[in-house]
This record gives sequence, C-alpha cells and structure tokens, in this order.
Amino acid sequence: MNNPYARQRLGRGAVRPSPVFLLVVAITVLGGVLAWDADLDSTRAKIGVFVMVVAGWIVSLCLHEFAHAYIAWRAGDHEVELRGYLTLNPLKYSHPLLSVVLPIVFIALGGIGLPGGAVYVHTHNFSARVQRIVSGAGPAVNAACAIILLVIVELFGSATSHPAFWFGLSFLAFLQVTAALLNSLPIPGLDGYGVLEPSLSYETRRSLDQFKPFGMLIVFALLWTPAINNVFFDAVYALFELSGVPRIWSDYGNYLTRFWL
Repeated sequence: MNNPYARQRLGRGAVRPSPVFLLVVAITVLGGVLAWDADLDSTRAKIGVFVMVVAGWIVSLCLHEFAHAYIAWRAGDHEVELRGYLTLNPLKYSHPLLSVVLPIVFIALGGIGLPGGAVYVHTHNFSARVQRIVSGAGPAVNAACAIILLVIVELFGSATSHPAFWFGLSFLAFLQVTAALLNSLPIPGLDGYGVLEPSLSYETRRSLDQFKPFGMLIVFALLWTPAINNVFFDAVYALFELSGVPRIWSDYGNYLTRFWL
C-alpha cells in the first residue's frame, strides 16, 4: 500500500512516541524499581514513590491528551499531527507550566489529579457525535488507567511484601479516579462540557464560551467549598474501593509521595 493518504487513514506512521515521552516512562519505571524493595519508612521508599507517582502522572497526562488528538486525527483534523500532538510529548500539550508543573504542584500539595494539558482540535468541523467522542476520550483514558492499576494492585498487591511500591501504585490509581471525575464535570473548559456542548443551542454555547478560560478556577472554587469537597472525595473513594483495594493504601501512597512532610 503506497498511497500516503491510505496509510494516514490506517493510522500508520503518524503516531511516533517522542524521546521525551519515552524518558518519562523510563523515569516512572526507575521510581518503581527504587520503591520495590525499599523499607516502608525509608528515604528511598519516599523518593521512589514520589518519582513513580509524579512521572506516572505525566505519562497519564500524555495519554489523555493523545487520546483527544488521535480521535480528532482519525476524524480528519490532521493539523494535530503537525502540532506534534501524536508524539505524546508533554511539552507539546499547551503551556508546560500550566499543563505539567501546576498539576504536579497540586499532587504534591493535596493529592488531587487535576486536568492537565490541552490540545487544540477543530471540533467545529466534526459532527456532534464525533465532538462528544473527542471530548470524552480523555476522561475515558484516565478511567481506563485507574481500572488497570487497581486490578493490578488488587491481584498482586500486598501490605507486607513491597508495600511502598503497592501503596504508591494505589495512590497513582486514586489520582486517575480524581482526574476522570473532574474532567467529566460539565464545566466550560473541561471535557465533560465538551461532551455536553453539541447539545446546547448556539446562543447558550456563545454565552458560555467566555467561561472556558476559567474552567480550572471554577474547579478550584468548588473544591475549596467544604461541602462540595466532601461530596467529591466521598465519590472518589467510593469508586476507588469498588476495586477491593483498601482506601488506606492510597492514603499511605499519598503520604509517601509528599516525602517532605
């Protein structure tokens, strides 16, 4: 098959994981190796879990944004390839400070998996159905990551054998659950709103467009409200515990990640 357009339609050649992404994956593995046989309260365990969780979170951010871009690319928006979105390079997804550094800061401060980067796709050229799929692809990736990690922890995890590693992996899964829920909120600027947006009238969409740049600020304000914060995290823990993994494992992982405490 020599037709380049045919190859594009099959998705060949466009997806090229960047060295930056592969480096982050390698750092995640290194963190896991450090945590694997470290004593639970040791400095090595804390550093290993911190590296594994933070680098693993960046990997999930890349997969989240790649999912948006790949679906859009398959739907005909080939500018996402020119922008480097199909390379999984975290530096290509919006502003590095807002897309990577800020979510890491919030992981360190409060154990919240914030929505990270952003890819710019021409959703207005798509049908309503495709727009919904493009928007929903990101949270679906976070949900899939959470399920995979929790299944692994439930099947193989132990509180007595390599506990630092399993607690760290549990916390990484917890972050995926928080990200999936946050991104699914129907707030302008978040993926949940992107799923809802095609169903809104033109006038409503135009009036809400002005709030899209402030979506994260709205999330902060909501989570800062104690009642909403409690409801949100109750929902996160309820979903987390459906896996059978004890919530305290995630709490231990959170503690190890915030090694300076």
